[in-house]
Amino acid sequence: MFPFRQFRFGKRGFLRPWVLSVIGRSPKNGAEIIDEVEKMSFGGWRPSPGSVYPLLDEMTQEGLIQKRTDGRYELTEKGKEEVDWPFGAPMQRGQNSVEGVLVEMRDNVSYLEDLAKSSPNKIQATKDRIREIADRLSQIANS
Repeated sequence: MFPFRQFRFGKRGFLRPWVLSVIGRSPKNGAEIIDEVEKMSFGGWRPSPGSVYPLLDEMTQEGLIQKRTDGRYELTEKGKEEVDWPFGAPMQRGQNSVEGVLVEMRDNVSYLEDLAKSSPNKIQATKDRIREIADRLSQIANS
């Protein structure tokens, strides 16, 4: 368990220390982190890509983690120190705006990219739906 020095809860609550813990054990990509957190909660909670990927971006910008060339994240020295103080400030974003929707879509695409690399069989059955969504987005972008 984490030594709790300070409690600052936000949109992602306890996700930050869980992510640090998962990455601290071994480098993982976003999809692997989501799967591992679900396992850690005994199937009781599966964080969404819209929570995990912004948190990974935030923690990268803070210098706590770094993304390796294989797409997996690992702790930096600063990140190893953070494990002792698990509750950073949550990132807020406007989910009811076009920008918020686009950010969430970007996060979900990052999740699908990671899943395609780490568990391609999970993505195989959904390729037609992914193409359909991509075509619809392309129509919007080109209109």
